[in-house]
Amino acid sequence: MLLEYLVLGVITSLLTGAECEETEVFAEAGSQAVLPCKGSHSYHMSPCIVWTKAKKGTVWRKDRSGLQYWGSNWTSKGVRRVQCPHSRFERNDFSLQINNVREEDGGQYSCRVTDGHMLTERLVMLRIIKVSVSSSVPMWGSDASISCQVTPWPQGASLQWTLNNNTFKPRTESASDTDVHVVREKATLKLSGIWTCLVGYRGKEGRASAALTVKGIITPPTDGTKVYAAVGSAVTLPCVFSSGLTPSNPVWEKLKPGFLFYPAPGLLPASFSLSSTSSQPLGDKSGSLREVGFEDEGRYRCSGTVDQQQLTRNMQLVVAKIVSSTPLKKTGSVTLTCQLTDAKGVTDYEWVHVVSDLNGSQSVQSVQKGNTLSIDTTSEENQGEWACRFYGKDGVLGNVTYHNQMMSGLSGHTSSQTPHNTAAVLGLSLFLLVLLLILVQMFKNHQRRKKIFQFPALETIVHTNSNEQEERARNQEKM
Repeated sequence: MLLEYLVLGVITSLLTGAECEETEVFAEAGSQAVLPCKGSHSYHMSPCIVWTKAKKGTVWRKDRSGLQYWGSNWTSKGVRRVQCPHSRFERNDFSLQINNVREEDGGQYSCRVTDGHMLTERLVMLRIIKVSVSSSVPMWGSDASISCQVTPWPQGASLQWTLNNNTFKPRTESASDTDVHVVREKATLKLSGIWTCLVGYRGKEGRASAALTVKGIITPPTDGTKVYAAVGSAVTLPCVFSSGLTPSNPVWEKLKPGFLFYPAPGLLPASFSLSSTSSQPLGDKSGSLREVGFEDEGRYRCSGTVDQQQLTRNMQLVVAKIVSSTPLKKTGSVTLTCQLTDAKGVTDYEWVHVVSDLNGSQSVQSVQKGNTLSIDTTSEENQGEWACRFYGKDGVLGNVTYHNQMMSGLSGHTSSQTPHNTAAVLGLSLFLLVLLLILVQMFKNHQRRKKIFQFPALETIVHTNSNEQEERARNQEKM
């Protein structure tokens, strides 16, 4: 091998017009790498082309006769991983293509093109970039590591990580140039996506990517997610596990207020139940409230066990209602206030008027901004639904409605009808009193007759004695 390089060196020194340049090439492991080699002048005859790798010998060679040779390390089971397309020779392009590059393919390559006494030499440094993860699908809460390996590593190169095309700054980063740069993080859903390692060196840039999927509770994606609901409505508290995960012992708890770091569980609302339908995935352990009360606001926790690891997710239920003031006697106007149990994160309020026509269709008209609204409840124009919409930085968070229905006879005639109503009430009361007295007297008479006829035999005896006495009195008078 040393003799071969010595002979080539002697030949190079004897030939005229020899040129030597070095080019940096980055390629991702498993992709195709193209090593450039362009001649500097036109060749009058078929040149001799030799591609070699430092310390590995010949990669590919073509003689002037047109015969081609491949190195033994570049052919496996009749399949050659390297080629030099002849169609480009006319353009003095003798670039080498390496398919399915591996880490061991990294290193320095040399391209020599010989035409008579002219020798053109190009040096190419091929660096293979590979991104690997400790586990392609780590469990939420476990340790995850993503590494970027460059073979050979260029001293003084820069390295940058991106996650889903956004720059990612690791909490711990290697301070020295090594062959492996590693990101170590606790596996959470925010780590899911495409990780890309960007390497820059001498004006060239290379990149490699790998996908990472974290399994666990995917909905809601983070702790502290707020769920908004109006008083009296139904709401679903989401708790969905990754596809393929079937948690055991799913538990829902309402957390007591005042415990931020170690919240204590409390009682769930009476209307709470686990959502369960035949079409629901096995990993969906969401809960629901049939009718939300203002007192149901607060923090809730969903948990389940997967592979002996407990996964939890905390969320907050924010309840909204509309509070109306007492109507003014003169104008009948009321002030409506849109009230939320937690208004943090609410950036704007909007009041809209929902009106239904005879055909059942509805029209919505925006009225004003702000969390309060004053309306005249006696005006027909203000009848229907009044909805308060509240917004966050990402759009509408929720809404709550107020129904305004005008009662007949409330405007303009209330005072004039008061005497007539009073007289009618007094007359009706007098009639009921007389009727009551008659009923009492009838009841007494009935009771008296009932006592008299209680002993009918005694009444017959008294009547018979009276008749006998009268008969004796008449007989004495005759005598």
